[in-house]
This record gives sequence, structure tokens and C-alpha cells, in this order.
Amino acid sequence: MGFTMGLNLLLLLAMVATNILSLYHLSSTIQSKPPAPPPVPDHLIHQLSTIRATINHLTSLSPSKKPPSAAAAAPAPSDLLLYTHFAPIGSSCRDNPILLHSYMNYTPFAPCPRDAPLAEDLILRGCHPLPRRRCFSPTPPAPATPLPADPFSPLPEKTALLNHHTCKTFSCFAGLKPEMGFDMRVEKSRYLTYRTDLDLPISQLLQLAKSAKSVIRLGLDIGGGTGTFAAQMKLQNVTVVTTTMNLGAPYNEAVAVRGLVPLHAPLQQRLPVFDGTLDLVRCGHAVNRWIPVTAMEFLFFDVDRVLRGGGYLLLDHFFSKKLDLEKVYTPLIGKLGYKKVKWAVANKGDASGIKNGEVYLTALLQKPLTRSSSK
Repeated sequence: MGFTMGLNLLLLLAMVATNILSLYHLSSTIQSKPPAPPPVPDHLIHQLSTIRATINHLTSLSPSKKPPSAAAAAPAPSDLLLYTHFAPIGSSCRDNPILLHSYMNYTPFAPCPRDAPLAEDLILRGCHPLPRRRCFSPTPPAPATPLPADPFSPLPEKTALLNHHTCKTFSCFAGLKPEMGFDMRVEKSRYLTYRTDLDLPISQLLQLAKSAKSVIRLGLDIGGGTGTFAAQMKLQNVTVVTTTMNLGAPYNEAVAVRGLVPLHAPLQQRLPVFDGTLDLVRCGHAVNRWIPVTAMEFLFFDVDRVLRGGGYLLLDHFFSKKLDLEKVYTPLIGKLGYKKVKWAVANKGDASGIKNGEVYLTALLQKPLTRSSSK
């Protein structure tokens, strides 16, 4: 009993001493009167006010708070509140500060600058999605025309903004090089004929699927240029969307005016498609040995993610060095565990192919119908 009272008295004395020391420190601080801090700049105060207003607006949407206009209203659904969060700028944007600063030097709530090549530079460096979100995209001066019933009709003029390109019309691009994909007279016969073992005509592709009691309804063409593969498949009542970049030419605009869907997406991006929904993924000329092996592995496994069981991966004229195909890419493709429906290899006969000892591979691979779940 006496020990407890002594301990309580000791704690009381310690508390009193602490308070006395605190009062002494406070009085000495007041007497010293440290110099006043420099004033906060006006622009910083404005930014802080904007941030505070935004936070107050978002927190007012919280399901734990009632809307000010209707106290009895039901709170906002929690899943809806998820969409009030702003997607962050990717780390790759911060890795390219000069490009990012140039791209973000725009006037909010005004027309966006016409700097599409700058956007391409950022996307190709992994800065995606792009952070510019508060300006109005420019539109062509001519009104939109009805989408063509025939995706191989001549591309209409004055329906796209081509100011930043050397050619200002689609017909100009069509006259440059036939392989660019803008001349519809050339494109109309692509993917239809069999000339070498590297070719897989669309009719044969559909027949192979039918023989396997499979069906091709939905597809994705990765690096599909002006969308000719999707156009040919459209004539077969198959829906194919095309990923493409505007590297030197308006490929996305050409896909759109043909009545097809362009996805402005680089090869390193996760495919914007839900899991297990596609019957076919085609990798065209853009998928080749120039892609780092790790990035290509990510691409192939993302293709596996979006393909349904029994779906097909078509590698169309994939090129690499012959030794790399044997030592690197064949084992990499083998990791997928797909059935080889077609596998054809031939020498790449152009000047670059001869110089670098390159070969072409055309492969049609089928994803297993079922896979045992991992433990």
C-alpha cells in the first residue's frame, strides 16, 4: 500500500516538473521572436486552393457522407466511387521530362495543340495513357462521310487531319509505296492468295478452324497498318480490331475511314481486351526480332490471356536471324504449349535478309481447350 502511494507521488512530481519545463520553453520562444517566414507565392496558394477544392469535392462523394442537396438520398455506390480516382502518370512519363514538359505545355479548356508526333514519341517510350486530359481535340474541316460498305473503297479525302505529315491526302500516301497499305487496288488482293508456304490465305485459315470444329468470330490484329487484314475478315463476317501506330503515316486515320476500329496502342502495352474473349490474334510484320526478347515474351503471354481456349495465334511473316529462331524464339513460343497447326520457315530474300542471315516464320498455333489449374 505504502509503495503504491509513493509511486503515485513520484509520477505526480514528474508531471509537474514536465509542465514547468514546457512553460519555460514556451516563454523563452515567445521572447526570442524568430524572424517571420517568407510569404507564400500567390501561384502556390492558388494551386493549393485548387487541390483543396478537388479533395473536398471528391470526399463529398464518399458513401459515408450524405449529399448536401438531399440529406435523405442514398449514398453513392462504392464501386462507382472507384471511378473518381485519377489514373496516375506512368513512371515512363517521368523518365522523359523534356518530352513530357513539351506535351503538357498547353492551355486547358482550349483546343489541343496539333502535335501528334510528340504524342507518338511519348507512347513509344512507355508513357501511356497520355496525361493531357483537359483540352479539345481538333476536328477536320469537312463533315464526316458515311462509312463505306466496302472497306476497299478509295480512302476519302479531307476526312482526317494530316497537317503534320509530308503528304496532306490519302491519295498522296497511296502513290508513295504500294506496301504502305494506302492503295486499295493493291490491298484488295492481300491475304487471299497462296504463293509460297509462308502464305496462309484467309479462306484456308477459316477452313482449318472449321475442320477443327472451331469458329473464328472475334479477332485482334497487332501492328495491322491500315487494317487490311481486318477488312478482309469483315467481308467474312468476322470482327477484327487493329492496333497500329502512326509511324510516318496516318495509319490510324486510314483504319477508321475504312469503317474499322483502330486501337492506338504500342506493342509493349497490355492489350486493352478482356480475358479469354478472342478467337484469333494475328501478329503481323511489326512483331519481329527488333523487339526485346523480354517484351516479346510479355506480348505472347498477354496474347494467351485474351485468347479463349481453342483460339488461334497467327504469326504472319515473323522475321529473325536463323540462329535466333532456333535458339531463342522457337523455345519462347514453345512456352505457350500451343498446338502447331502450321509452321513454315523460309529465307528472307531481300537485301536486309541476305545481309543479316534472316528467315521468315509463318505459324498458326492453337491454344489448348483446357488447362489444369495451378496448385
